[in-house]
Amino acid sequence: MDIEDAFQIVGEFGIYQKRMVTVLILLQVYMAFQSMLIVLVGAVPVYHIEKGVNPSTSEELIKHVTFTEDLNSIVTEWFLIKHQAYKVNLAGSLFFAGVLLGNVLFGPLSDKIGRKPVFLGGLFFEVLFGYATAFAPSYEVFALSRLLVGMMNGGMALVCFVLTQEYVGKSYWAMTGTLTNMTFAVGIALFAALGYYVRPWRTLATAANSPGVLFFLLSVTLPESPRWLYSRGQTEQAEQVLLYMAQRNGIERASVKLKHSSSSSLAQSSDSGPGLLDLVTHPVLRRRTVVLMFVWYACSLVYYGLTMNASGETGNRYVTVAMYGLVELPAYPLCIYFINKQWAARRKSLASFLALAGLSCLFTMVIPVQTGSLFSASSLALLGKLMVSAAFNIVYVYTSELYPTVIRNAGLGVCSMSCRFGGILAPFVPSLKGLHQSMPFMVFSLSGISAGCLSLLLPETLNKPIAETLEELHGPAYQRVLERQVSLFEEDLSKQKLLT
Repeated sequence: MDIEDAFQIVGEFGIYQKRMVTVLILLQVYMAFQSMLIVLVGAVPVYHIEKGVNPSTSEELIKHVTFTEDLNSIVTEWFLIKHQAYKVNLAGSLFFAGVLLGNVLFGPLSDKIGRKPVFLGGLFFEVLFGYATAFAPSYEVFALSRLLVGMMNGGMALVCFVLTQEYVGKSYWAMTGTLTNMTFAVGIALFAALGYYVRPWRTLATAANSPGVLFFLLSVTLPESPRWLYSRGQTEQAEQVLLYMAQRNGIERASVKLKHSSSSSLAQSSDSGPGLLDLVTHPVLRRRTVVLMFVWYACSLVYYGLTMNASGETGNRYVTVAMYGLVELPAYPLCIYFINKQWAARRKSLASFLALAGLSCLFTMVIPVQTGSLFSASSLALLGKLMVSAAFNIVYVYTSELYPTVIRNAGLGVCSMSCRFGGILAPFVPSLKGLHQSMPFMVFSLSGISAGCLSLLLPETLNKPIAETLEELHGPAYQRVLERQVSLFEEDLSKQKLLT
């Protein structure tokens, strides 16, 4: 039997898998805390500089500045204002630069040596570097720790998402992927509540990092992904993991006998095996990767760009942070509904949500800004964020189904890398208002609509078998030809033995 048939026997989403996936999904709250940390610990309070004084050095700034708001942050501790203000944004950029590096490094690594060791190693060091952030004696140490935390966060989050998919049957992939992204949005809102009650920035950084210790202890007992083991030719180990799942699910007499995949064994005979180079050289993967990289880039650019564009609004900073988490929640039930319907499925749903996000941004350019109106530019911008949040969720699930198991993390890593480039560029888009007031929304609109159209080039994956190896990407016809060639070769070999 193949791996999907085995999940039908041991349980696609039994009680044990529910426990494992619950741990991984709740871990998103911790990762959201780390991603949003700089928003509150780097908050800039109201301050006053003595009249007639134009400080040019840090020493002069410390002597002549007075903070009039009761707020404790890295800004008040290290006086990161005026000519030092760039350091707050730099710390945030270093985090996302680390996320980018983590995506590139951890994805292929987990495809080579396994999901579990890479996941546990990343989580352990993220917690360690998180405490380095909280107790940093200087800004330089703080900035370096954010880079390292981002690297661990980006790589570990990628592997964590893949595990939520590979522990369960394919029919539950959309649900587990959606719950993962939805919990991250909830984590943003919870971080705002934590920041409201825990004001000193060092205490807040410690409190935000401490849940990672609990999640690490809970994750130590997680098994290796049976899909990864099977894709790497380790059939017996995969069977053992599946039987263990069956026992924990209450199925005592389960019998699992996986068939040996000749293509998988062939892949493992090479020391290198499938890797990043296959994303470029393989004709099917090359086309998918190019399209997906642009889609991920556009999702990130529009998602973070809309957030940055609205960040200048006045109001309670804790309510603002919570709002940008909660506004995403309606998107996830929509995803679950549409991507499992045959008439919408993955491809059309992704294209539609991206196009609607782009159109929402387009309409903001012709509707006047009226804060109290239902059809104001602000409400359309929030609608655009909701739509792109839905697209972001779909593209995670869709991408994991488009790549074979042997190279899934590498593919997700490359796509996520392009996503981080969108996140890095997003803060600069609102500055295009200097050229014209509508320029930022024009960029968001064109990005969303073009990515939506381009995504229609991808194949549909709903109710389709998931490829385990690169050879399976050629489809059933190629597989039948391959099997026929093998059988002919065996016949010729047996004839030669008879003749001799």
